[in-house]
Amino acid sequence: MSDKFFYKGRQDARQHHTAHGGFKTNASQKPGSKKFPLTLVVTSEARKQDIEAQVAEAKLHATITVDTREGAVESIQELTVLLNKGGTVTTAKAPARNDACPCGSGLKFKKCCA
Repeated sequence: MSDKFFYKGRQDARQHHTAHGGFKTNASQKPGSKKFPLTLVVTSEARKQDIEAQVAEAKLHATITVDTREGAVESIQELTVLLNKGGTVTTAKAPARNDACPCGSGLKFKKCCA
C-alpha cells in the first residue's frame, strides 16, 4: 500500500432532513381515521348521542367520553376543525395573450382587453 490520499467524495456538513429536526416525514396520520380516532369529551349523554350522529354523518371515527363532574368542560375542538375545513378553491384560468378575447370582439386578447 502506498501513502496516497484516496478521495472519498464530498463530506456534506448538512444533516439529512428525516434524521431529526421535528419534520413529520410520515404524515399519513389522518385524524378521524380508524387508526387515529378523534378524542372528544362531552358533558351529558344526550350531547354524546348528538356528537355521535355528527361523527357518523361526516364518516369519521371518534372516542367520546362523558364527563359529568361539576364544572366539566366540553372538548370537541378536533371535530369542529374537521367539519369546518374549507374545500378546494379553483379559479378560472386567465386567457393567454394570443387567445381570442372573452369580450367577444374577435380580436386577440393582447390587442383588445390586456
